[in-house]
Amino acid sequence: MHLKGLEILLLMRHHFVWSSFWCFFLTPVLFFIPLELSYKLLMFIALMGMPIAEAMNSAIERVTDLVTLEYHEMAGRAKDAGSAVVFLSIVVFVVVWFLCLVKAYM
Repeated sequence: MHLKGLEILLLMRHHFVWSSFWCFFLTPVLFFIPLELSYKLLMFIALMGMPIAEAMNSAIERVTDLVTLEYHEMAGRAKDAGSAVVFLSIVVFVVVWFLCLVKAYM
Protein backbone atom coordinates (compact mmCIF):
# COMPACT_ATOMS: atom_id res chain seq x y z
CA MET A 1 0.00 0.00 0.00
CA HIS A 2 2.79 2.45 0.87
CA LEU A 3 4.72 1.54 -2.24
CA LYS A 4 1.71 2.46 -4.37
CA GLY A 5 2.07 6.08 -3.28
CA LEU A 6 5.75 6.01 -4.16
CA GLU A 7 4.92 4.47 -7.53
CA ILE A 8 2.37 7.19 -8.25
CA LEU A 9 4.90 9.89 -7.33
CA LEU A 10 7.57 8.37 -9.57
CA LEU A 11 5.20 8.00 -12.52
CA MET A 12 3.30 11.28 -12.32
CA ARG A 13 5.45 13.90 -10.59
CA HIS A 14 8.58 14.89 -12.52
CA HIS A 15 9.83 17.10 -9.66
CA PHE A 16 9.80 14.08 -7.35
CA VAL A 17 11.66 12.07 -9.98
CA TRP A 18 14.35 14.76 -10.20
CA SER A 19 14.83 14.96 -6.45
CA SER A 20 14.93 11.15 -6.27
CA PHE A 21 17.55 11.14 -9.02
CA TRP A 22 19.72 13.49 -6.97
CA CYS A 23 19.34 11.20 -3.95
CA PHE A 24 20.23 8.14 -6.01
CA PHE A 25 23.24 9.91 -7.55
CA LEU A 26 24.62 11.75 -4.50
CA THR A 27 24.18 9.12 -1.78
CA PRO A 28 27.12 7.01 -3.03
CA VAL A 29 29.20 10.19 -3.34
CA LEU A 30 28.95 10.59 0.44
CA PHE A 31 31.18 7.55 0.93
CA PHE A 32 34.06 9.26 -0.85
CA ILE A 33 33.92 12.65 0.88
CA PRO A 34 36.62 12.88 3.57
CA LEU A 35 34.39 13.94 6.47
CA GLU A 36 33.35 12.50 9.81
CA LEU A 37 30.24 10.34 9.93
CA SER A 38 28.20 13.06 11.64
CA TYR A 39 28.76 15.46 8.73
CA LYS A 40 27.88 12.76 6.22
CA LEU A 41 24.66 12.01 8.09
CA LEU A 42 23.80 15.71 8.09
CA MET A 43 24.40 15.83 4.34
CA PHE A 44 22.25 12.72 3.84
CA ILE A 45 19.39 14.16 5.89
CA ALA A 46 19.53 17.42 3.92
CA LEU A 47 19.54 15.42 0.69
CA MET A 48 16.53 13.31 1.69
CA GLY A 49 14.60 16.43 2.65
CA MET A 50 14.03 17.28 -1.01
CA PRO A 51 11.99 14.21 -2.06
CA ILE A 52 10.15 14.27 1.27
CA ALA A 53 9.16 17.91 0.68
CA GLU A 54 8.14 17.08 -2.91
CA ALA A 55 5.94 14.23 -1.70
CA MET A 56 4.30 16.49 0.87
CA ASN A 57 3.75 19.22 -1.72
CA SER A 58 2.20 16.70 -4.11
CA ALA A 59 -0.16 15.51 -1.39
CA ILE A 60 -1.22 19.07 -0.59
CA GLU A 61 -1.83 19.84 -4.27
CA ARG A 62 -3.86 16.68 -4.86
CA VAL A 63 -6.06 17.17 -1.82
CA THR A 64 -6.60 20.82 -2.73
CA ASP A 65 -7.54 19.87 -6.29
CA LEU A 66 -9.86 17.16 -4.98
CA VAL A 67 -11.77 19.66 -2.87
CA THR A 68 -12.17 22.24 -5.63
CA LEU A 69 -10.80 22.93 -9.07
CA GLU A 70 -12.01 26.51 -8.89
CA TYR A 71 -9.72 29.18 -7.53
CA HIS A 72 -10.05 29.67 -3.81
CA GLU A 73 -7.79 31.91 -1.75
CA MET A 74 -7.24 29.32 1.00
CA ALA A 75 -6.46 26.61 -1.55
CA GLY A 76 -3.92 28.93 -3.15
CA ARG A 77 -2.32 29.58 0.23
CA ALA A 78 -2.07 25.85 0.91
CA LYS A 79 -0.39 25.26 -2.44
CA ASP A 80 1.95 28.21 -1.85
CA ALA A 81 2.90 26.80 1.54
CA GLY A 82 3.69 23.43 -0.03
CA SER A 83 5.86 25.13 -2.64
CA ALA A 84 7.62 27.09 0.09
CA VAL A 85 8.49 23.84 1.88
CA VAL A 86 10.05 22.51 -1.32
CA PHE A 87 12.01 25.72 -1.81
CA LEU A 88 13.27 25.68 1.77
CA SER A 89 14.33 22.04 1.47
CA ILE A 90 16.39 22.93 -1.59
CA VAL A 91 17.97 25.91 0.23
CA VAL A 92 18.84 23.69 3.21
CA PHE A 93 20.34 21.09 0.87
CA VAL A 94 22.51 23.63 -0.96
CA VAL A 95 23.71 25.36 2.21
CA VAL A 96 24.49 22.16 4.11
CA TRP A 97 26.28 20.52 1.20
CA PHE A 98 28.22 23.70 0.39
CA LEU A 99 29.42 24.17 3.97
CA CYS A 100 30.30 20.50 4.40
CA LEU A 101 32.20 20.38 1.10
CA VAL A 102 34.08 23.55 2.03
CA LYS A 103 35.03 21.92 5.34
CA ALA A 104 36.13 18.74 3.57
CA TYR A 105 38.26 20.32 0.87
CA MET A 106 39.50 23.64 2.30
